[in-house]
Amino acid sequence: MPKFGSEHQWRPTPQQPGLPNAYLHEERNSPPTENLHFLSAPCAPHHEGSTPSLARKAMTCTMAQAELGVQETSLTTGDEECEHQDDYEVRWEEDDPANPHAMTPKRKWVIVSLIMDEFQCSRTVATLGLSSYIAGLGWGPLVMSPLSEFYGRRPIYLVSLPLYIIFIIPCAAAHNTQTMLVARFLDGLAGAAFTSVAGATVGDMYTKRTLHTPMLLYTASPFTGASIGPILGGLINTWASWRWSFYVLLIWSSIQSILVIIFVPETYAPVLLRNRARKLRQETGDDRWRATIEKLDRSILQTVLHSLYRPFMLLLLEPMCLNLCLLSSIALGVQYLFFGAFGVVYGNAYNFGLWQSGLAFTGILVGMIMAVVIDPWCCKIYHYFSRGHKEKESTGNNEPESRLPPAVIGAPLMTIGLFWFGWTAVPSVHWIVPIIGSGVFGAGMIFVFQGVFTFFVDAYPLYAASALGANSFTRSTFAAAFPLFGVAMYHKLGDQWATSLLAFLSLAMAPFP
Repeated sequence: MPKFGSEHQWRPTPQQPGLPNAYLHEERNSPPTENLHFLSAPCAPHHEGSTPSLARKAMTCTMAQAELGVQETSLTTGDEECEHQDDYEVRWEEDDPANPHAMTPKRKWVIVSLIMDEFQCSRTVATLGLSSYIAGLGWGPLVMSPLSEFYGRRPIYLVSLPLYIIFIIPCAAAHNTQTMLVARFLDGLAGAAFTSVAGATVGDMYTKRTLHTPMLLYTASPFTGASIGPILGGLINTWASWRWSFYVLLIWSSIQSILVIIFVPETYAPVLLRNRARKLRQETGDDRWRATIEKLDRSILQTVLHSLYRPFMLLLLEPMCLNLCLLSSIALGVQYLFFGAFGVVYGNAYNFGLWQSGLAFTGILVGMIMAVVIDPWCCKIYHYFSRGHKEKESTGNNEPESRLPPAVIGAPLMTIGLFWFGWTAVPSVHWIVPIIGSGVFGAGMIFVFQGVFTFFVDAYPLYAASALGANSFTRSTFAAAFPLFGVAMYHKLGDQWATSLLAFLSLAMAPFP
């Protein structure tokens, strides 16, 4: 096969990533009063030999009491007046058409597909601009997630999507570095509002038993989009100005935003019940009608402050959370480092140009798609590990560790793919061989993120948003830092040993799941 030649140098082609920060109730089809029993129940001490799940529950109970300071008698009073007031609590009726779980499968998948497409666009800017954008994505969910729990999912969409589009304009029109960096950071903050709520929207519509496949598609969409980005960005930058990367993104995001605003309704059950309670009060004139969310004594500022420090508490106090966050952070950091490294590797070995190096990301994209295709096999593994706990499964209390087999498979695949890519990217070996190796790495990434995300949702049902927020923060930190030193590392160490360093790093993280 003839070698490709071009005098163009590869420039990083960043792509809008995404991290769901889903907020999922332990009992999705019921109002969250059941999730508040931890406020009145005494905390179980963590004895030696207790299971990880009991330790997590004990820590969750302790954190909840320390943060909210709720007296034990506040929710366990046996007064007749309290029991009488519960008769006016607004709940879902059986087969209630307004319940998001009652949506038709077709409507659910339309909403999921709109959420996925929002991430799949390319943008080509300088490496520092990429890092500032990812920094915004990392910090945004810490503030936006609790706001969606106060106002609902849809208001966050209605505010964040127009802001996201607006901040693309100064990126496309920027004539200096300062404008670009500030606009990129603000654009990342606005994009983070969407990514922190989109996963919650998926979780609002599906129960634990039906969540796996929709969450997999949502999980895979930002990473496959990040692989599509260099492909399109390389073609755009070869035959047009780099500003056209932002023009294309502006057009595509505008279309997607219109579709989301039209077709994605409010799905957060507590807010829907609050709206119903308000309507009942207006119709009946009886102020006793209340939704559970209206009974919670909390302020927006207090909740936002809690959401800021709770993810760091999980990272400090929960070794499993810290280890899985480090594993997923290495995976995303390597993917963004490849934005610059692919140009160096394929340029040195095969004289690839800008658009050709962009097309090399097809391998990672195909690997990710293959991982999604074989997802039913992963579902069988999950059911195999959980079938011995049918009684627990019926109550939604099966062990969260049964969600980790995909990550157990994916972590070694990442290491194998990196070694494969690094030591076959030489002139004497056909260029398709390292591309296949990068595909193995891409498949491993999807498996890792699928296992990690679903584990967090199951292991920390009350603090799922905080656990995913901790993961989003660490991932974004690594993804922002890796591109800054990636190209220099490849120039200093050489293509093979620079990639091997990344492979050894992922190998050290492989036992964590």
